Amino acid sequence: MPLFFVKDAPYKDCMTILTGWLQRFNIHFSDAPKSPWGNGGGSGGGSGSGGGNDGGGPRNPWAVPPGGARGTKPTALDEFLRRARGTGGGGGGGGGFPGLPGSPGARNLWLIGVGLILLAWIALTSIWQIGPQQLGVVTTLGRYSDTLKPGIRLTLPAPFANVFKVDVQNIQTDDFPTGSGGENLVLTSDQNIIDLAYSVRWDISNPQDYVFQIANPKETVRATAESAMRAVIATTPLDDAIGSGRGAVETRVQQLMQEVLDSYNSGVRIRGVAIRQSQAPNAVIDDFKAVSAAQQAAQSNINLARGYAQQTLAFAQGEATSFDKVYEQYRLAPEVTRRRMYYETMEAVLAKSDKTIVEAPGVVPYLPLPGVARALPEAAPAPAKPTPAPATGGGQ
Repeated sequence: MPLFFVKDAPYKDCMTILTGWLQRFNIHFSDAPKSPWGNGGGSGGGSGSGGGNDGGGPRNPWAVPPGGARGTKPTALDEFLRRARGTGGGGGGGGGFPGLPGSPGARNLWLIGVGLILLAWIALTSIWQIGPQQLGVVTTLGRYSDTLKPGIRLTLPAPFANVFKVDVQNIQTDDFPTGSGGENLVLTSDQNIIDLAYSVRWDISNPQDYVFQIANPKETVRATAESAMRAVIATTPLDDAIGSGRGAVETRVQQLMQEVLDSYNSGVRIRGVAIRQSQAPNAVIDDFKAVSAAQQAAQSNINLARGYAQQTLAFAQGEATSFDKVYEQYRLAPEVTRRRMYYETMEAVLAKSDKTIVEAPGVVPYLPLPGVARALPEAAPAPAKPTPAPATGGGQ
């Protein structure tokens, strides 16, 4: 609500000047037209016969008339000057608004203004709107007194009470290194240097501790994250730091950060740590890539050898199982099993070789045609006959 007050001049003088200007119009319309030279009844202002001037000429309007003081009825100019100075006006006494009967005095106006200021001060410093994702930490005379939940809440006015609004649902993310294009060199346990880029996600679990226990919570979280990451990488070899051990590094860094921040009573909860990049520095990145490619090739060969060994072992185990089954049948009928094994073996051997079967006593002349056909070389294709050229020239 707007409040008006005058700093350097009393309120009564300001209102007097304002109402004096407003009354100018009332003066001209309320009084009859008068001559500035007096109340004479002459017919003309310049004839010299009116206005009480016995000499017949114009006189000074500010001088006292020859017959003594002016008449009892003031002129329009005197009335205007008197009302402009605020010395009259028919209003109620007490120095209020001139011309307005029953208006409050200056003391009452000052009391009303002070009351409005006090009301605005209490309204602006005692009513707090806490958002749905926020909590309000209240301090009374500088000491923690309460935690406000979301909604419209009331407290003592300032400076007796103050409220700090804390966003407890927002998950903040800090990136390392800050910005893009920079290097974050970290030393591993085997005295190698890697370029590491990672991010830390955290939120506020205890707003009271977050506000009062640490002076700069965000800077503290960043310093704790960098210290924990360097401590974990210092105990991790290069292959794990840039390879399959990155997940274990993230878990260890998160646990170490939470332990340190809990010891500070910071009211901060670490949501997670993610390694975005883990590689060699730019100066030696080509050599690291060659080493990494060789390691991957070696691991591939090892996997192939392991696969072949497992396949051979499985085949041998299958053969042993089959032999055990045959042995069980042999124990039940040795002669039959022996003869069957002999026939199966001969069938497997003779199926891949040329053979001739001769039944005695009648021997029929035999010509091994299949063997001869395989021994002879393949017949070359017959050359194509040349096409005779057409006869040309000569008469018949």
